[in-house]
Amino acid sequence: MNKGTLIRMVAVRLLVAIPVLFAFFFLPAGTISYWEAWVYMAIIFIPMLLVLAYLLKNDPDLLERRMKMRERETEQKLIVKLSVFQFLLAYLLPGFDQRFGWSNVPAAVVIVAELLVLTGYGIFFLVLRENRYASRVIEVEQAQQVITSGPYRIVRHPMYLGLLAFYIFSPLALGSYWAMIPAFLIVPIFVARIRNEEIVLTRDLKGYQEYKQKTTNRLIPGIW
Repeated sequence: MNKGTLIRMVAVRLLVAIPVLFAFFFLPAGTISYWEAWVYMAIIFIPMLLVLAYLLKNDPDLLERRMKMRERETEQKLIVKLSVFQFLLAYLLPGFDQRFGWSNVPAAVVIVAELLVLTGYGIFFLVLRENRYASRVIEVEQAQQVITSGPYRIVRHPMYLGLLAFYIFSPLALGSYWAMIPAFLIVPIFVARIRNEEIVLTRDLKGYQEYKQKTTNRLIPGIW
């Protein structure tokens, strides 16, 4: 894919994602006077634009891999379908919470949660810098090698660690306690995805079995 086509693809997805996320937050809230959502969107999209610019300049091939959406593994297709319901609940509930006043999350807690969401995105970016084969879908390419440096020295799936922090703290960042219930459903979804991904990597990626023996933690150091 040439760079021009890649830029157009990225632009189209952004032009879809921004209004969709806006609708997710502000339509249920029934107002645009929802400061938590404005800050959250800034925390999401400003770093995202910076990362996209970085990848376009330094590693367009990785950005192209990140544009893939269609899973090849049957189990992964099912996991993705199951995650849609959890995602919708976690992002729609905060707006209704704002409208009906179900939660009363202190501003200090919201700010700390926003920083933790940003930290999760920071971990995600570190993984992209370290692993140029970090595709969105589960696959092994012909020239792919096992990455053992950077965050991969600590856990085998640091990208999921960053995304876990991102998703779990998003409801608090949006001012909702109740939305944390569906947000925590991301944990079993990630566990199922990681288990299947490791089957694929062990089967198709040379050296991954040895890497598993050296780096024993999958997701959270000292826990799993």
